[in-house]
Amino acid sequence: MKQVLNTLHKATRRTVLAAAIGFGMAAMAGSPAAHAQAAVTINVVDVAGSLALLQEAIESYKTTHPNVKFTFTKAPAPELPSKLKAMQNAKRSDIDLVLGGTDILAAGIEQNLWVTLLPENNAKFAPLTENYLPEVKKMQELAHNQGLAVAFMPAGPLLEYNPDKVKQVPGTPQELLAWCKANPNKLIYARPANSGPGRTFLMGLPYLLGDKDPKDPVKGWDKTWAYLKELNTCIEYYPGGTGAVMKELGEGSRDMTVTVTGWDINPRALGVVPKEFKVGAFKNMTWVNDTHYMIVPKGLAPAKQAVVLDVMAYLLQPKQQAQTYDKGYFYPGPAIKNVPVTMAPQASQDTLKEFGRAEYADWIAKFPHVQPLDAQVMVKAFRIWDEQVGAQKFK
Repeated sequence: MKQVLNTLHKATRRTVLAAAIGFGMAAMAGSPAAHAQAAVTINVVDVAGSLALLQEAIESYKTTHPNVKFTFTKAPAPELPSKLKAMQNAKRSDIDLVLGGTDILAAGIEQNLWVTLLPENNAKFAPLTENYLPEVKKMQELAHNQGLAVAFMPAGPLLEYNPDKVKQVPGTPQELLAWCKANPNKLIYARPANSGPGRTFLMGLPYLLGDKDPKDPVKGWDKTWAYLKELNTCIEYYPGGTGAVMKELGEGSRDMTVTVTGWDINPRALGVVPKEFKVGAFKNMTWVNDTHYMIVPKGLAPAKQAVVLDVMAYLLQPKQQAQTYDKGYFYPGPAIKNVPVTMAPQASQDTLKEFGRAEYADWIAKFPHVQPLDAQVMVKAFRIWDEQVGAQKFK
């Protein structure tokens, strides 16, 4: 990853603190004084495809803050924690803002990599987070005050399939297993530690199978782990990310995969998966919701951190939130209330009209919703899956 020199490190502590206070106050007031501050480059790393939802909104911040520039980098979620740990041990801060899902949030909380944002910054964020959707308020609890929800999706688990090859979509896990065994190597899903659909499927199974405790993968998932090991016998391998899964599905080498709302809509809108591919819901499913978070690594100079926090607050305002509709990547997208699709860019409205699913509204209303696993517990689930299920089948 390209290292970016942070000139603010050369300033004295007094100068840095003065700059931080000055920029933060000026930015919040929308004052021209903010423009007089020294140029700042904010290095944003995306580990979940969040830039598809947020990059334009982030860059629009420059229209009122021309002294702020952004660089954007993408990285695999499993690799970022060790990189951040090495930087922090070396007293470097080459990454200023991380955008990602519950996987990177969990890994960073476990390794103590993130800045605690609340309640220290309540004055800045409370008026915005009060507008969170009810489901998002519950998702925010998973952040342990070390991240802020910025986009929301009632994810899944769902099944996406080629209707020319799958005449009757499975409606239960048992039917899925039977189909997989009858059609070996035609079902595929990605490693849960680096895949939204993969981990949603993993966390949704305990509800579908009636496991003892859906929130305890160590002691309460006996049925789930037994099921996944059996399903493993008819799966060829597990890609390292969802993009590779959709590519194989679209090319025809696989006939079915597990999915979530956004990963159903967006690849079809982009032409990666044929438009006519179908999606199915399990009978009596439970939605395992998903969220993208804004997260700040430890080690930033105070002046730079003040800018990052201001950018985060900017992204939680309705106009920027409307851009999270995107092309259905994280459907629907907005984390706050009162951001209808009519506020979205016209291109987003057109995409959702053409590639959206009428049945989603019914399913979202019909089936119950739950939070994903808590951060540290999710990491345990990933490890068990890696050791007992994925083992020799990673690619």
